[in-house]
Amino acid sequence: MKTERITFTGGLGDTLAARLDRPEGRVRAAALLAHCFTCSKDIAAARRISGRLAALGIAVLRFDFTGLGHSGGEFANTNFSSNVGDLLAAVGWMTAQGMAPQLLIGHSLGGEAVLKAAPQVQGLRAVVSIGAPADPAHVAHNFGGKFDEIRTQGEAIVSLGGRDLTIRRQFLDDISAASLADALPRLGAALLVLHAPRDSVVGIDNAQSIFVAARHPKSFVSLDDADHLLTREADAEYAADLISAWSSRYLDLSPEPTHADAPEGVVRVAEAEASGFRQDIIVNNRQQLVADEPEAMSGTDLGPSPYQLLSAGLGACTTMTIRLYARRKGIPLAHVSCEVRHDRCHTEDCADCDKGQAKVDVFSRVIRLTGNLTDDQRAALLAIADKCPVHRTLHGQAIILTELKPERHAA
Repeated sequence: MKTERITFTGGLGDTLAARLDRPEGRVRAAALLAHCFTCSKDIAAARRISGRLAALGIAVLRFDFTGLGHSGGEFANTNFSSNVGDLLAAVGWMTAQGMAPQLLIGHSLGGEAVLKAAPQVQGLRAVVSIGAPADPAHVAHNFGGKFDEIRTQGEAIVSLGGRDLTIRRQFLDDISAASLADALPRLGAALLVLHAPRDSVVGIDNAQSIFVAARHPKSFVSLDDADHLLTREADAEYAADLISAWSSRYLDLSPEPTHADAPEGVVRVAEAEASGFRQDIIVNNRQQLVADEPEAMSGTDLGPSPYQLLSAGLGACTTMTIRLYARRKGIPLAHVSCEVRHDRCHTEDCADCDKGQAKVDVFSRVIRLTGNLTDDQRAALLAIADKCPVHRTLHGQAIILTELKPERHAA
């Protein structure tokens, strides 16, 4: 993922700060992500969701609302309507760059804002709300005992997310008048509602109200015991996986150019986050995988290790080759499975032992064949396993050609 810092003019005329997360390859579609109330574009959940979508070839713009994060303007002058205005301004900027968003994602109050803005976005195909309230006025419960002071005095200092922010009466008036009732039945796009049943900030009943009011196609997925901000890495990763898998069904993803010299397409691997070892893997711009290292190796254990992926390739090629042979020969093979274990073992018969490389890689396979098979048929199927292409590649000599791509400097 390549991140560019950009700015654009928000709904109130202030300069808003944003990050545009671009995929490593061609941009196949674009998305816009709105953060939660008083949060910022750099919250961990937003970064992870954006990174997972970028791995699929989707460029994601995430920005700070007016008066928050690195954006200009005074937060005291903002309200729910201005948030919607900021969103539409972001849509306008992306459209002007040739990246009109097909997907809107919003977290908490940002989720409400994308639901409100959705009917006004041309070409929109999918909307995702995460922990979103069904009524903008729900946010007022964050003001605690300051609600009456805001009403009577015109404004008050409220502590939100560890910061003191000025909330004015106009904010309360705006959220009281705002409603999603007119927007939800006419989103004009597929809807995914993500919500945690134990969300103590925005109750699960809000998700039910949003889901019932919207029209099909719509989906709801529980985030189980996640908190409102998805602060646990595993919860944020789960939400990111759900969004990337679900949205790919609805987005109009432009195809990448075919590679005549690579008949099986291109496998693209990119770091998910530089702080760990997790890698996003995209196969021919269609299938998505994750690679990682176990916690004992300072990884997060969110995916198989590189050698486990290599073992999986050997196992899959083995079972495919056996099945192909059985079909061609008319062998009544009912089912085939293969277990692969990788290890490094010492060996006395080693050509490089004098160079300090006294270990060789050992892949141990256990093949199971079921069906009404004769002993000769079982022996034939076992023999063909050693002729699977990946087996021959591991036994043979491979050439790896490496080139360094020039760095593209972020704006």
